[in-house]
Amino acid sequence: METPLSTSGNVPPKPGIRPPLSLSGMDFKLLRVFQAVVEAGGFSAAQNELNVGLAAISKQISDLEIRIGMRLCTRGREGFHLTEEGKLVYQATIELFASVDTFRDRISSAQNELIGDLSIGVIDNTMPDKSSPLIASLRTMHDEAPKVRLRLHASQLDDIERGVVEGRLSVGIVPVYQRREEFDYFELYEELSHAYCALGHPLFDVAERDLDIDSLRHYQVINHRYAIHRDKASFVNYDSQSASASQVEAVAILILTGRFIGFLPEHYARNLVRDGQLRALRPDLIHLSTPFNLILRQSAPRSPLVKAFAQALGVDLKRVV
Repeated sequence: METPLSTSGNVPPKPGIRPPLSLSGMDFKLLRVFQAVVEAGGFSAAQNELNVGLAAISKQISDLEIRIGMRLCTRGREGFHLTEEGKLVYQATIELFASVDTFRDRISSAQNELIGDLSIGVIDNTMPDKSSPLIASLRTMHDEAPKVRLRLHASQLDDIERGVVEGRLSVGIVPVYQRREEFDYFELYEELSHAYCALGHPLFDVAERDLDIDSLRHYQVINHRYAIHRDKASFVNYDSQSASASQVEAVAILILTGRFIGFLPEHYARNLVRDGQLRALRPDLIHLSTPFNLILRQSAPRSPLVKAFAQALGVDLKRVV
């Protein structure tokens, strides 16, 4: 005896095999919540981003797990961790929303209107640099395309590069110490850095005329893990490293102990020098210049939003460096 299902033209799913997922508007909402939780690093950390309580977030993630039939994450005393299935769903979610954004960008472009999310990754502690065109470009984007939602993320270099590669970030504005083949690079500006010591360091009160580059080699220097400058070896002895840091502010804190020499961007150190806490060591001779570039994923389509932002930065996307 045939059943209505067997004669309807649909093949019944095999035991243990779920039918293809049909996405609804609610699924998109749950996936947005899941993405926010992953990128925040947990349920509690995502509350501000989502503007909902912990219980609501937990229920939405549970609803998503039930909906797609997978355990996506573990949460509890040991912290938040993605399962292997969760990692797969997270990457698929990024690709899904990137496709949705591309669709929306094309439709908006046809309507001669920019709309959607523009996610920008920038290195932290670069705001005081007057050479940076970022603030002016964001002002331009807001004034000329008010329906664009600007998502600004301040982070470390490797986080920004990974975000651009994975598609979580539309663009990145980063210092370039060495080029990677995954990116296209576009010149923006140069950041100037000097060597500094702090009050309490033996060199702090030495007269400028008595300071020579060779004298710096007798003192301990901070290893900047985020900044690879070959020229630094001309000024300091890197065999004397007993401290390291991965961010500008961490370098400044170590310098302020009065026990180390370290390199800082001039714009960052300016107020500390003015307040008498730091001193630049022979800035006439010791200075480093770091190029800052706009980075885009190599060969990725340039959306109307990315093109508009590049134009606001004064970047010609046809001139890859």
